[in-house]
Order: sequence, then C-alpha cells, then structure tokens
Amino acid sequence: MKIAFVGKGGSGKTTLSSLFIRHLAANEAHVVAVDADINQHLGAALGLDDQEAAALPAMGAHLPLIKEYLRGSNPRIASGETMIKTTPPGEGSRLLRVREDNPIYDACARAVRLDDGEIRLMATGPFTESDLGVACYHSKVGAVELCLNHLVDGPDDYVVVDMTAGSDSFASGMFTRFDMTFLVAEPTRKGVSVYRQYKEYARDFGVALKVIGNKVQGEDDLDFLRAEVGDDLLVTVGHSNWVRAMEKGRPARFELLEADNRMALQALQNAAEDSYEQRDWGRYTRQMVHFHLKNAESWGNEKTGADLAAQVDPAFVLDERYAQDGATQPA
Repeated sequence: MKIAFVGKGGSGKTTLSSLFIRHLAANEAHVVAVDADINQHLGAALGLDDQEAAALPAMGAHLPLIKEYLRGSNPRIASGETMIKTTPPGEGSRLLRVREDNPIYDACARAVRLDDGEIRLMATGPFTESDLGVACYHSKVGAVELCLNHLVDGPDDYVVVDMTAGSDSFASGMFTRFDMTFLVAEPTRKGVSVYRQYKEYARDFGVALKVIGNKVQGEDDLDFLRAEVGDDLLVTVGHSNWVRAMEKGRPARFELLEADNRMALQALQNAAEDSYEQRDWGRYTRQMVHFHLKNAESWGNEKTGADLAAQVDPAFVLDERYAQDGATQPA
C-alpha cells in the first residue's frame, strides 16, 4: 500500500512519517520510504548522520535510467526521452515491486538499518544552488511520480512518502497515488488551513484523507481539532520524550516509545490497511491516464515533440495480479 504524509512546514510531518516507518519495520513489514520534501530531513529522522544523509543518491539525477528501465519493451513509448512524469505503464512496461532488486533500487535506494528491521530509503534530492532561478522542485518529484505509476504493491508492502509541505503536491497527479494520506495538523488556524485545501482539492478524486493532530497539549487543543476537522481526525500526538531525544540524535530503542504513541501508530497502520482493501484498481489506472493526458496537452507534447496520448494502453489495468511477476503479464 502507498501512504503519504503531508502538512504545513513545521507541523511534524517528517517526524511522524519516520515514526510510522520505524513502527512498520518493528512489525516486520516490507518498506520503501521516499523523502519527497524540498527539505530533505527524513534520512536524519531515521537515524542517519549528516554525512550519510548527504550521500543519499538523488532520484532526479537518475531520471534517464529510471525512464529507460520502466519503458521496457512497451511499443507505445518510442524512447525514454519521450516519457514524462505521468507516463503510465502498458503492455511491455517494467513494473516496480517493493520486494525485489532492480536497477532503480540499485541506483537510487539505500538500505537503512533500524532497531527492529531494515528498510529501503529513496530521496528526490535537495534543491541545489544550480536550480535557483531555472528549475521547479516539481521537476525533481517527477521521478517519484513516475516510479509510483509503475509500482504494483500487495497488502503486505508499504511505500511511505514524506511529501513536500503545504498543498504543492497538487501541482501533479501524485496526490492520487496513495491509499491513505495522513495530514499532520497542529491545533492552530494555520495548522488546519492546509487540511481545508487538501480536503477541497481531493474531494473529486476519492482521496482517502485522515488527520493526525500533533503537538496536542490538552482538551482545549483536542476540542479545537475536533471542531475544525470532524471525523477526519484519526489520532492525536502530544509531547514525547522519545522524540525529543531522537531530535537530539540520541534516540532510545524504538520499543521504549511511549505506549500511547505506539497505539497511535498502530491506528495509522490499521487505517491504511482498511483503505488499501477498498482500492479500485480500475479507477487508480484511469486517474493515472487522466493526469497524463492533461500534462501531455498542456506541456508534454510540445516539450517532447511527440503525441504522448499515444502512450496510453487502453487495455491495460494495473492491479495486484502483477505483484508477483517480473513482467507486465499477470501471475
């Protein structure tokens, strides 16, 4: 299943996504984590030191490799150069799976050992000085969207993406790629403003959205969040000595995380699993195609010099039958 963490800057989005990843690893889940935030802090939150975090390969730097691998033998795609971030898979495309080795993981992922298991970590790469004035951060997260479009997952597989802050993810179709979007909101007017934007934008696309109330200090904070987000409020998280130690670079073993916070993380996992069980693979594929056609018409055709609508394979539906096979033929 695919899970996104979103929220305004400073809400605790990266901290909570890292805790959820640690929780999944402790439960022996298979996890691919992706840092897709413009501020790349997920590696540090998972225990990497500054040198290790800086050494994570940037997915954007390997975009030609990603495109060529995913293109496979798809006859509708003439070359990797004609692929854009929304290009959907079709007959002959190569698909990604959480539990496999492939050239994309070799180039872009690194194994991170946690207290109770090991996960794969990928990162878009930071916004660099060479990007200033000439590039948009969405050009970097395009590599993530392309991989998510080609990733087929099963019920015991987890892809956790720490998204860029605010509502920037709506600049692409990536917001529809997730079985569950967890929005981290502080009990303030600014804290819930991003929730309102997400709720409004996502309404027409069937996006499953739940709110994590963070930095909740008492009943007044809880009442405020309940009044502002209603039934979308799933759990709340208050002060954590374990998190404070982690932020200082001295975390205790994860098993010592406070019991109420462990229960909150389990509630997140339960909600994600329930949402995955309701995934409509046909709609999931149609949404992929919808945003590809929009991007093709607005800028993709002109940029590539190709008719990108022709990349759509009308007979292809991505579904879990492909999860155990190395090609696009159902297992």
